[in-house]
Amino acid sequence: MNLMNEKGVKGKKMKKTLLIAACMLLASDVWASGRDYVSIVGSSTVYPFATTVAERFGKTSSFKTPKIESTGSGGGMKLFCAGTAIDTPDITNASRRIKKSEYDSCMKNGVKEIVEVKVGYDGIVLANSKKAPRFKLSKKDIYLALARTVPDPKGSKTFVDNPYTTWKEVNASLPDTKIEVMGPPPTSGTRDAFDELAMQGGCKTFPWVKAMKKTDKEQFKAVCQALREDGPYIEAGENDNLIIQKLEANPDSLGIFGFSYLDQNADKIQGSIVDGVEPSFDKISDGSYSISRSLYMYVKKSHVGVVPGLEEYLAEFTSDRAWGEEGYLAEKGLIPMPEEERTQVGKAVNELIPLQM
Repeated sequence: MNLMNEKGVKGKKMKKTLLIAACMLLASDVWASGRDYVSIVGSSTVYPFATTVAERFGKTSSFKTPKIESTGSGGGMKLFCAGTAIDTPDITNASRRIKKSEYDSCMKNGVKEIVEVKVGYDGIVLANSKKAPRFKLSKKDIYLALARTVPDPKGSKTFVDNPYTTWKEVNASLPDTKIEVMGPPPTSGTRDAFDELAMQGGCKTFPWVKAMKKTDKEQFKAVCQALREDGPYIEAGENDNLIIQKLEANPDSLGIFGFSYLDQNADKIQGSIVDGVEPSFDKISDGSYSISRSLYMYVKKSHVGVVPGLEEYLAEFTSDRAWGEEGYLAEKGLIPMPEEERTQVGKAVNELIPLQM
């Protein structure tokens, strides 16, 4: 073999060796990660926003489309906080802030660094079919219609099992129709926010009950947030689209879900006016619609750099073209944060600053 041929053979062998090494390194990375896509669980309210970003991300990047499961905020937190193994989710969505008990559970299971990403705002609506008149409710009406126990209608400062069966019995100006409200289960962040904002808000219209919050906080929460179980409130699961279908089938019923579902189905359903304010993009954005809340994502920092596309997905979600005032998520019903707040949150995401509680 002449010198040129020998060099050529050696060069080919070297290239082959490098190629094999590269393939082995790639294989070891895939084996180490266990999957080559981003895994997301959590809130049904955040689900459509996360899905929109995921679909856009899958089409415009070299990474696979993230897989997203709607488990509810509470269910998502359990899965997320189970540990750092690669078969646990990278992100959990939440329609309320992480609870201290959930944070402690994460810490206990080794999920030591959690990045909190506030993504925007949302309103909680009570909607009904456009085939029926729009409801005009106060938070007091909502509380009296749905609480398990209510202040004695006779005026004594005691609680009785909820006696109201029709809206007219709650408030003479409301329709004489049976109270039937479909809403989320206790594992839902929407339920948590509804309990706190609407139910507690209505409960506090009774001064003697409001005073109870200072003297016996646990009792206050028990009487103000417990929803009735005798029929008028119907747990409809985490599928908000199913609630919308049922509202069309029964125009006398109401459904509870996030504003984005109202926005996307405005041809079929209408949001109830609450305390004189309609649930609209502008009214939620400026804070005048009182049943509104913040939406979040929680990210497992230990999975960044391990799961392909995780960091890039976060960058897409927190880009102006996505969550900005004129971004594609606003078109889906997300209420954007002010620019200054988006900048602060974006910095925390870019630097992967862990949450401290």
